[in-house]
Amino acid sequence: MEARSPRRIIGVDPGLASSGWGIIEADKQRIRYIAHGCIETDPDCPCSDRLFSIYEDFCKVLDIYKPTESAVETLYFAKNVSSAIPVAEARGVLCMTLAQWGLSVQEFTPAIIKQAVVGRGAADKTQVQNMIRLILGLEEIPKPDHAADALGAAVCCANMKLL
Repeated sequence: MEARSPRRIIGVDPGLASSGWGIIEADKQRIRYIAHGCIETDPDCPCSDRLFSIYEDFCKVLDIYKPTESAVETLYFAKNVSSAIPVAEARGVLCMTLAQWGLSVQEFTPAIIKQAVVGRGAADKTQVQNMIRLILGLEEIPKPDHAADALGAAVCCANMKLL
């Protein structure tokens, strides 16, 4: 099945405090930046309210940018295992929302995203952010970090389909 052209891809870097999102368009060998941002929640609110806020704000992003594909970073907890459950809950809300909007969820590990963006699965965050800036022709590294990571997931998705 041939992919639609251009493909509008939303990348997602899940988190309860801050979920990054990034939108690109991919057409054959060209990748074009569209937008990026973060959905942030109030740490003083109950978890259920924070999850619902993520859902509502993410629906707004999907409605504005109308992606045709999605890429979500898988969870990786080497250092801060205590945050795994809240991040997993936020990730579940984001994946459910993508499914609700008719988008299949393509999942990529951080190492696969780094490999696709930098060419090395052990690249550090700064290398990934600089390559995202170069690939997308941006004047500055996208901020905050979660949004840059989300753009990395979208670029990874675009590159995987081009191979």
